[in-house]
Amino acid sequence: MMPQTKKTTAQEPRLYRIVAERIQALILEEKINIGERLPSERDLASKLLVSRASLREALIALELTGFVEVRGGSGIYVAEKSDAQSNIQEIGPGPFEVLSARRMIEPEIAAMAARVATDRAVDDILTAIKAMELAHESRIDDEQNDRAFHLAIAHATGNSAMVGVVEYLWNQRGRLWHKLTEHFQTEELRLEALADHRRIFQSIVAHDPADARKAMRAHLERVTRVFSRG
Repeated sequence: MMPQTKKTTAQEPRLYRIVAERIQALILEEKINIGERLPSERDLASKLLVSRASLREALIALELTGFVEVRGGSGIYVAEKSDAQSNIQEIGPGPFEVLSARRMIEPEIAAMAARVATDRAVDDILTAIKAMELAHESRIDDEQNDRAFHLAIAHATGNSAMVGVVEYLWNQRGRLWHKLTEHFQTEELRLEALADHRRIFQSIVAHDPADARKAMRAHLERVTRVFSRG
């Protein structure tokens, strides 16, 4: 007789949801009223014993559900108080969860592309870069061109499974991701991202897998640092 395995009736809540509920509890416990400012991110992270990245995801989840208001250059304010912890719903994976996966996977995809990319594949990557640069000069949102760049690298591997993985990861950039970029995307980061993409491209053109891996990892680590710094 086969041993029975324990069945789970519900998916474990994501970390940002747990942290968000702890922030709600702290607001109630410390009697922080509507319109009042919360402690700084640094102090909140220390109080709750969580990383700044996890805290930032939780605050954005609370902002999306209307419990707090993030005012640039001023702080985080209570917008609504509730005793119902269950109001914090799952909004997909957190941005840093997605970035963590991308840092593991995309550098290896870039290395593979550097080994096997054809001239046509290289041209497709260059087309995506040029589209990003043109969009930047016109101050147009270039998320679709950014996506096209990373997918072109995946296509350059000649492996459809790799393309599927990158597509899946990009499809996880949901409401939390877009709110995070709204608050913390800067002109400096956009320019650095364009330079990063050029370095990745040059490594692939040179058929240098080690350099392509390094360049992609550096790019994704830069994005992570910018979105998590105070």
